[in-house]
Amino acid sequence: MTEACWTVEQRSSGEEDQAARLKRLGDRLREIDKREEGERQTATQSGKDMSGLARGLRLSTEFAAGVLVGVGLGWACDRYLGTAPWGLILFMLLGFGAGMMNVMRTARVWSQRPPEGDGPG
Repeated sequence: MTEACWTVEQRSSGEEDQAARLKRLGDRLREIDKREEGERQTATQSGKDMSGLARGLRLSTEFAAGVLVGVGLGWACDRYLGTAPWGLILFMLLGFGAGMMNVMRTARVWSQRPPEGDGPG
């Protein structure tokens, strides 16, 4: 039974070790938080300043998605209503129009934004 009893010195030594480990853990967590905050700021800045390739890919993807959705709806309409090929033609043209509207809307938003770095200061 005497082996299970700790002396006051052993307890204080164990508590000091625990306090030191907790302090090191807190320091590491603060360091990780600072690093992640820097990464978030970098990601936010890069999102605002898209390269020309990224803009082109986004515009082409929006256009293609509009056309593909139109073709899919037209195909489904023709298949279930038996109106081939008129549903496909009609919805493909509607998808083309929707894709062009998305591209023009996105391009207008980009052209209205002031260029990065041209602000006062």
